[in-house]
Amino acid sequence: MLTKKLPVLKKGDKIALISTARKISEAEITPAIQVLNSWGLEVVLGKNLFAIEHQFAGTVEQRTFDLQVALDNPEIKAIFCARGGYGTVQLIDKIDFSNFIENPKWIIGYSDVTMLHNHIHQNFGIPTLHATMPINFPTNTTESLHSLKDALFGKELTYSCAYHPLNQLGRAEGVLVGGNLSIIYSLTGTSSQLNTKNKILFLEDLDEYLYHIDRMMQNLKRAGMLTNLKGLLVGGMSDMNDNAIPYGKTAQEIIKDAVAEYNYPVAFDFPAGHLADNRALVFGGKISFQVTEKETTIISFSPSYCNHCSI
Repeated sequence: MLTKKLPVLKKGDKIALISTARKISEAEITPAIQVLNSWGLEVVLGKNLFAIEHQFAGTVEQRTFDLQVALDNPEIKAIFCARGGYGTVQLIDKIDFSNFIENPKWIIGYSDVTMLHNHIHQNFGIPTLHATMPINFPTNTTESLHSLKDALFGKELTYSCAYHPLNQLGRAEGVLVGGNLSIIYSLTGTSSQLNTKNKILFLEDLDEYLYHIDRMMQNLKRAGMLTNLKGLLVGGMSDMNDNAIPYGKTAQEIIKDAVAEYNYPVAFDFPAGHLADNRALVFGGKISFQVTEKETTIISFSPSYCNHCSI
C-alpha cells in the first residue's frame, strides 16, 4: 500500500517536543532547543512536557494529551519525543490517528519510541524516523545530529561502516523496519507486531542480560519474524549484562546464531541505537543494503517521501 508524502522541513516550520515516556527537565532539554532553533525550526513545547508522575513525564492522560495535540495540529510538521525510558505503550490505544493518517508528519525517536514506529508502520504504512532524541543532543556526535537534520530537510541518507567478522555477505533492497529489540519482543501477539516479510529488519538494545537477548531472538524466530527477511541490520548492543556463570557468547554472536540458517545479508555494529553516534534511519522507507568483505553500505531512497514505502 503506497502512502502519502511527509513534509520536507524548511526554516520557519514548527515542531513539537513532547515526552511519551520518562520525565524530563527544562535544563535537560534546553541544549536541544538551541540546536533546533539554529536549524531555523520553531519549537513548540507540549503543555505537559515537564509534568512529573513518579518516573513518568506526567500521567497517562497528560502524555496522551500532548501526543494527540501534536498529531492533530496541522502547523506541526514533526514530533520529537524528548526521551525514551518506558511508558509509550500506555498511550498507544488511547490515541486517535485519524488526522495523522490524513496529514502525516515525522515522528522522531528511538528506544521506547519503537512502540510508535512499529504501530504506525504496521497499521498505517507511514514512515517514521529512528534517530537521536533531544535528551541526547549534548552527547551526540556531529555525524549523528547531521544525519537527523539531513533526513528532516529532505537529503538522501548514505552510510558506510566497517566490516564485522560476524557479517553475512549479500545485497538487498527493501523497506526498513525495526527498532529496540526489547520493545519489538514485547509487541509480539499484538496489533502492533510487525509483519517483517520481505523487509530489512534493524535491531538494537541496551542494558540487557545476554540470555534475555537469546530469549527475545528465539521469540522473534518462533513468531516467524526472522524467516522471510530481505536482510538484518544490527546496531548498538550496548552495556550488556551477564550472570555469575557466563552465558558464553556476546549479544552479536547470539543474534548471529539465531539467523545462521538464513541466506539474507546480515551486518553488525551499524552506528545507531543507544550510542553517541546514533545515525538517523527512515523506518518505512526503502533502502539499498549491501554487505561486502570490506564494508556495509546503506542508501536510503528519498527519505522525505513515501513513494517507495509499503506495508
